[in-house]
Amino acid sequence: MLKTESPERPDALTWAFLALGVLLLPVGLYLALAAPPDVNQGYLVRIMYLHVPGAWLGYLAFFVTFLYSLLYLFRQNPRYDRLARASAEIGLVFMGLSLVTGMLWARPTWGVYWTWEPRLTTTAILFAVYVGYFLLRGAIEDPELRAKAAAAVGVLGFINVPISYMSVKWWRSLHQTQSIDLTTGKVHMAPEMLQVLLFHLVVFTLLYLGLVRFRGFLAALEDRREEA
Repeated sequence: MLKTESPERPDALTWAFLALGVLLLPVGLYLALAAPPDVNQGYLVRIMYLHVPGAWLGYLAFFVTFLYSLLYLFRQNPRYDRLARASAEIGLVFMGLSLVTGMLWARPTWGVYWTWEPRLTTTAILFAVYVGYFLLRGAIEDPELRAKAAAAVGVLGFINVPISYMSVKWWRSLHQTQSIDLTTGKVHMAPEMLQVLLFHLVVFTLLYLGLVRFRGFLAALEDRREEA
């Protein structure tokens, strides 16, 4: 007997990622509420436990879109297009969460919900690029041309990810520099806060993996209906 190449339901690994993420999310929220206050921002710092992992997973998701877009351009395999699309979609959700929580954090800290400082501006551009990615997909009817055009945006759009990440260093402004600097490996955070932040990062990663696999499954069903 042979395994079907087009399963009718998500596989067990997809459900496992989703179940673990959903089950651990309340634990993470409890840990965030129990975490010590910041010496300058007090309990307001708790927003960080949603804001920072949201941004990191947004970056990761757009990197995956970049990777699968490249693969599609070289190999023309529809599966790569589906995974690029799924990751971009979930990336928008996480980046949207980061933008909203950032605005809620900015209001009591800076006195405004939004200002056009470098980090916020480059992140808003990044978000707009991937919204454009889906507008482009919706505007092209031919599946092959649509996938190629989206792949081009998926590759070029990723250029803004390192710019957004480094913006707090290149153009020092209102936004603080990274608490965990991936370019130097330095951590500017109390160990108790770091543990809670890393826990949220694990939970968000589990949710990302589960959601991307689930969205990829739905995209495969959509493609099969379109071809029928």
